[in-house]
Amino acid sequence: MFQHPEIKIKQIRELKNLTQEHISNELGLSVRAYSKIESGETQLTINRLKQISAILEIDPIEILGFNVKNIFNINNSEGNSNYINYSDKLIEQYEETIESLKEQISLLKLLMNK
Repeated sequence: MFQHPEIKIKQIRELKNLTQEHISNELGLSVRAYSKIESGETQLTINRLKQISAILEIDPIEILGFNVKNIFNINNSEGNSNYINYSDKLIEQYEETIESLKEQISLLKLLMNK
């Protein structure tokens, strides 16, 4: 089933425990204007998608391909929600980000010691 990016943005925002108010403030929009983006009342532009994805700290492609079923697996027999594996690409992106941050920390430590 195809989901519109606006619905996916809302799902990702909620999974990250972010409010519409937080996202709207970051974008310089009113909460109502941002709400219209999530509801599909306002057409999502590529530039706005890039801005929102930066705030959500996720690649725009990940938003377009996001599926909540890849994050949560509802176990019907026990009624519990269990985490399942993230996609290999997402894990790779996180690992690359961690390595980059480690390098930046090392560089900053060197600069501070001079």
